[in-house]
Amino acid sequence: MERPPIDLRSDTVTLPSPAMRKAMYEAELGDDGYGEDKTVARLQEMVAERVGKDAAILTPSGCMANLIALLTLCERGCEVLLGRDTDMYLWEAGAMSAVGGIYPNPLPNEPDGTISLELLKANIRQPDVHFPRTRAICLENTNNLSGGLPLTPTYMASVHATASSRGVALYLDGARLFNAAVGLKVDVREITTHVDALMFCFSKGLSCPVGSIVCGSQAFIDEALRQRKMLGGQMRQAGIIAAAAIVAMQEMIDRLEEDHENARLLAEGLRDLPGIELKHTSPSTNIVFFRARAKDVNETSRELEAAGVRTLPMGEWLRAVTHYGIDSREIVRAVKIFRSVWSVP
Repeated sequence: MERPPIDLRSDTVTLPSPAMRKAMYEAELGDDGYGEDKTVARLQEMVAERVGKDAAILTPSGCMANLIALLTLCERGCEVLLGRDTDMYLWEAGAMSAVGGIYPNPLPNEPDGTISLELLKANIRQPDVHFPRTRAICLENTNNLSGGLPLTPTYMASVHATASSRGVALYLDGARLFNAAVGLKVDVREITTHVDALMFCFSKGLSCPVGSIVCGSQAFIDEALRQRKMLGGQMRQAGIIAAAAIVAMQEMIDRLEEDHENARLLAEGLRDLPGIELKHTSPSTNIVFFRARAKDVNETSRELEAAGVRTLPMGEWLRAVTHYGIDSREIVRAVKIFRSVWSVP
C-alpha cells in the first residue's frame, strides 16, 4: 500500500486527537447566541485565566479574530502600525481596510521578526487634522516569515511601554502564541501581560479542527461581541468547537516541544545537503524555511510532492511546518526523500 505524503505545508492540516473527537461528541451544548452554551463559557473562562485577561470570545477563524480586534480598537479612518512581513498585512485579504476602513502603516520587520522601537516611535502620529490617528501597534508572535522566531517578553515590554506612553494600544496576533511560550520556556503570561488584547488559534499547532479566540479586558470583549455579531461570527451550538479547544488547552500545549524538536531534526537533515540553504540552521519553534539554490521554489515543491513530501512555497523559500500527526520517524523519512530528490547518496 502506497504511503500517504508527509504533509509539512502547515500546522493547519492537523486532525483532531481521539480525545478531542470524544469530547466533541459528548459536549454539553446550548445556544451560544443567547450565552447558553456551557462548553463555550467554560473554554472562554479557561483561556482568559490562562493568558491573564478579563475575558475572551470564541471565533470561527484567526482572520476573523484579528478583524474583530481591530474593529474594536479602531474607528474608521484610524491607523495601525504593523510589520510588512506579517500575516495581518499580507494574507488577510486587506480586511482591515476593506471592511473596517482602517489604514495599515506597514513597517519593515527585522530578520528576527521584531520592528525597530525607533521606527515605531517615529511612526506614531502626532495630533494633526491631516493625519490618520494611530490607534494600535500590531505584533505577530511567533513571526511566521522570520522562520517561527518568538518575540521575547523583554521586547514585548519595550513595545508596550512605547505604545502606552503615546496612548496607543498594543495588539498581538498570537496565532502560534503557545509555540512562542514553549520555545522561550516561559509561562505564556510573560508574553501576554505586555499586550492590551490578543488572539491565538486552536486550529494550528493545538490541532483543533476549527476556531480561534480573542482575549482582553471586559470592556474590550463587550464591544468585541458586537463586532463578532456584525461579521457573522456569532455561532449557536458552538460547544462542539469549544470542546476540542478545551482538550487542546489541557493536553496539546506541552507536546508542542515535540514539534520543535522535529523541526530541529528536519533542519539538521537538510543542513548538510549540497545546494540547500536554510533561513535558520536551528529553528526555535516548528517552522523551517529552506531552498535549493539552483532551482525555482515552485519546481522544487512539485518535485518533493511527487516524491512524497508536501511543502509550501512562500516567496523565495519553501516552508515546512512540523505538527501533531508527524512524528520523528516521518521526519527521518522526509529527509531520506529530500536526499533522493537531490540525488545525495
